[in-house]
Amino acid sequence: MENKRAHLEMIQGVVNRLAQDSFLLKGWSVVLVSALFALAANSSSQYIVYLAYFPAIAFWILDGYFLWQERLFRALYDKVRVLNEDDVDFSMDTSKLRVENKTWCDAMLSNTLLIFHGTVIGSIVVVMVIILNRGGS
Repeated sequence: MENKRAHLEMIQGVVNRLAQDSFLLKGWSVVLVSALFALAANSSSQYIVYLAYFPAIAFWILDGYFLWQERLFRALYDKVRVLNEDDVDFSMDTSKLRVENKTWCDAMLSNTLLIFHGTVIGSIVVVMVIILNRGGS
């Protein structure tokens, strides 16, 4: 029973780290996009606001990757949870579980990521329209 518990703790550690990384990524996304908004508002070239799309999209892709990996490790946890003690091999390989689970793109388009990152990109569109209309008048 001790081997199974240790293996499950290892897997849970990875899941926790991925969740923490996803949380930090969301924070950095908001900070960088906001900084680019401020720079565009105070710059002579309002087109700097277009740069905000790059970190927003890159962080969305990374966040999708972290969620996908988290799902794979949760599937591994479920697999190890039902193993006999003698079958525990401490493997952290999730490649065989990829067939049974959703894809990276599915993770990117999950409800939570779609709402969060969609809101960030929607904010960029709104700020872009405001700044560019202000600059044109």
